[in-house]
Amino acid sequence: MGMDLEYAPAPQRPRLYRRIGSNIAKRIKETYRYDTALWRMALAGPWAVSVLIFMAAILGIPTGLGTAADLILAAGAGTIGLALAGNAAALLLALAGIPVPRLFAGASLSAFGAVMLILYFADFEPEAAAVIAGIASLAGAFAGLAAGLLRCRRIMPGLLLTIAIVLSPLVLSYGSSSGAVQDTAPSANADIGSISAADPAEPGDYTYYNFTYGSGRDLHRAEYGREVTLESSPVDASAYISKWPTLRTLFWGFDYKSLPLNGRVWMPDGTGPFPLVLMVHGNHMMEDYSDGGYAYLGELLASRGFIAVSLDENFLNYSAWSGIPDNDFKARTWMILKHLEQIAGYAEKPGNPFYGKVDYTRTALLGHSRGGQAVAMAADAARWFKNDPALAAAKQFRIQSVIALAPTDKLIDEQSAKLVDVNYLTLQGARDGDVHDFYGDRQYIRASYTRGSNAFKSSLYIADANHSQFNTDWGLYDQSLPAGLFLSRAGIMDGEEQRQIAKVYVSAFLETTLHGKIQYQELFRDYRTGAGWLPDTAYYNRFQSGGYIPVAAFDEDRNKNTAAGGTAEAEGLTWSEETAKDRQSKSKATYGLLLERTADESGEASYTIRLKENVSSDIARSAAEGLTFSMANHNGYNEEDDGDDDTDNAGSTETEGSLSPDVEVEITDGNNVTARLPLDEVMDVMPLPQTKFTLNPWLEERMSDGKYGDVSEAVFQTYELPFELFLEEEPALEPDNLTEVTFYLQESGDKIMLDDIGFYSAPVGIEGLH
Repeated sequence: MGMDLEYAPAPQRPRLYRRIGSNIAKRIKETYRYDTALWRMALAGPWAVSVLIFMAAILGIPTGLGTAADLILAAGAGTIGLALAGNAAALLLALAGIPVPRLFAGASLSAFGAVMLILYFADFEPEAAAVIAGIASLAGAFAGLAAGLLRCRRIMPGLLLTIAIVLSPLVLSYGSSSGAVQDTAPSANADIGSISAADPAEPGDYTYYNFTYGSGRDLHRAEYGREVTLESSPVDASAYISKWPTLRTLFWGFDYKSLPLNGRVWMPDGTGPFPLVLMVHGNHMMEDYSDGGYAYLGELLASRGFIAVSLDENFLNYSAWSGIPDNDFKARTWMILKHLEQIAGYAEKPGNPFYGKVDYTRTALLGHSRGGQAVAMAADAARWFKNDPALAAAKQFRIQSVIALAPTDKLIDEQSAKLVDVNYLTLQGARDGDVHDFYGDRQYIRASYTRGSNAFKSSLYIADANHSQFNTDWGLYDQSLPAGLFLSRAGIMDGEEQRQIAKVYVSAFLETTLHGKIQYQELFRDYRTGAGWLPDTAYYNRFQSGGYIPVAAFDEDRNKNTAAGGTAEAEGLTWSEETAKDRQSKSKATYGLLLERTADESGEASYTIRLKENVSSDIARSAAEGLTFSMANHNGYNEEDDGDDDTDNAGSTETEGSLSPDVEVEITDGNNVTARLPLDEVMDVMPLPQTKFTLNPWLEERMSDGKYGDVSEAVFQTYELPFELFLEEEPALEPDNLTEVTFYLQESGDKIMLDDIGFYSAPVGIEGLH
């Protein structure tokens, strides 16, 4: 039989989305459930990390509003950024149902992200940025937690955590490189004596006054605005610059078609005429002005009878907000020519401070960093500006001398400056974290002198100098923040000491080349003659003049058996003509002869040049005083080194002996009479500086595009061996009748590179001086 069954309706279950929504709402409400008073106090740690990294970033990319305003902006941005990101991260953690103090965890994650992103955009490799961000965020988290514990009166765990935080840097730094250069303090093992002249770094006898010339309309600096002494006319650089962002125009109030000629002048009192010295800064943050940083040189030079002018080219510098103008190297150089033109105009106007004061025949240019390259380009300006009217106007000045402090050396229009019969001086620090290769050495190589010219070139490589300290306004670090914080300051000399070196060398160079005080030339031949004026560090110097008689430079061909002044042979060693290389294993655009001893202990390792007859004739005719050559010590230097060696202080006491090759030099005359000298009786052969740039060796290849990978480069030292020392060994020797020069490597593994072998004459005066 059939039955009608009646079913009761089942209770309806809440819709899925309502349950999800309810659950989400509940979790959102409980976002801050675990953030007790302790954890809220602990937020101070991540907040401090966020604010500090924003402050470091803004100091590296200043707005131009001033440091105080920049720091306030950074603190505000860091706080707001952390609040937004931290709360967003806390919300996500709540939605995921993770039972942790979510706001604190979110803030810590946000601080990690902020540090990592800022470091990544500061040219750190991702893994380096992540590791540093992790350490910083953990440090902030633990510091905040310690503060929270102490605030909540949980004294013992708070104190223990505080102690652990304080001691943690010692643990992290254990075994890392301190950035130290091996101890290679200068040695005065030979009785070299000192220069019989006054310390060139001391003020001279002239009183002086200073003033500025400029547009009179500068928006940021009164000295070029309402307080300017002389007004100058703007110049149109549109022939060289085409990219000039609107932000740059808004900041400066002008564009590339009306660049100002601004300069700071230190003028000696007196009737004159005085030599003129223009000083040019390099590329620094546009908003952090650079031209005042050479006042220490301007004041010194004016007191010694030079008109010194520091040029303002800050508007050509890099800005994080508006980039850098295109063709800035040519623009920097062209501006130097325009300044010379402007000064010439001033000098012809009665009543002008320059009137009758400028000696057009005695002009020098000094530049730092990119400015160091620009001054060399200006001295060879026809290579780039032969059709520019500025060149004709500037030609009335005879540029006799060029000084480059840590210069760059880039190809511009596929060309480089080549100086002929122009005095050249370059200074470079081994600890330069910006221009970290010795690029001034390349320009030194390209400077040449006709036989008999009294012009000369010299270079000085300074073991403990960096880049920025040549300018008093550039601060302590060679990289802008935050990257600069990770460069080691260990072992870098004090800024005043570094500028003392600059004062000694710049002043002595200009006294020699523009005032004719040739007694100072000895400083450039051998730095030890000025040791009493210089700070205690290791120095390496090169020198060459028109009195040099070349024998071998190794650039003419790749045949190692030939030389410009003779033929060559070797025994007991490997020998080859190789390029000298910089820290990045790139060529310095010159060849040298690489010698490495392979003979056993009883054997002899020698390299001999048999001189052509005309060389002896040149020695006699020029009254040569001795043998000269440049040598780079390659003991302990690995050209293939990839920079991953994490050892500390490569030149330790236990191995220092092996880092200095034992070299002896012998000359032979036509009567087969020989005289032989150990090189260290003339000058110690010092180990190459071994520089670690960063706080930890792991960072060397993981920041700034890995440019800090190699700890050293080929650095040459010029040796001058007077004939009188050989005659003391063998009085029968006839220096005017030499036939051979021989180099001996005495110890197993000795390795050197030779260049510029020849003979030298004593200075007899400076051309073109009154």
